[in-house]
Amino acid sequence: MSNLSSLHIIYASTSGHTEYVVDTVEQYMKEHVPTLSFERQRAEQATAEDLLRGDVVILGSGTWNTGGIEGQLNMYMHDLVHQKASTVDFMKKPMTCISLGDDRYYFRTRCTEHLLRYIREHNGMLFVPPLIIVNEPYGQEERVQRWAQKLAEKMLEETLPKT
Repeated sequence: MSNLSSLHIIYASTSGHTEYVVDTVEQYMKEHVPTLSFERQRAEQATAEDLLRGDVVILGSGTWNTGGIEGQLNMYMHDLVHQKASTVDFMKKPMTCISLGDDRYYFRTRCTEHLLRYIREHNGMLFVPPLIIVNEPYGQEERVQRWAQKLAEKMLEETLPKT
């Protein structure tokens, strides 16, 4: 048995906020868990097969008004999960999500709901609770780092079955 040792983040970021949060998670992991294999990928470049890479997968998106109604996934994440990877089976893969939103809107972080539903309906296993960031992530680095710490601790305590 071995610890979960690779993390793959697939994220959609058009304003740079989600990317900033992913940068913060990556920096924390590289500093505190140097043995971790860390990979990140933009949703618009990802395929269904990419969602199966890594011992743990994180999906990251902001909440947008894609399709004319607020409370939706970023358009690139929407395309990935509803088009390119609509039939993927995660086979109980450990997963979680990073979601962002703005308190000016009623459905401020509804992308969380969309991502969690996608993970559940495609046979993923929620590994740690999602990281939810409301408003600009700048100044919320400690919150992101605390979440990354919990993620790292769980990855180090969990084990993969021998194959």
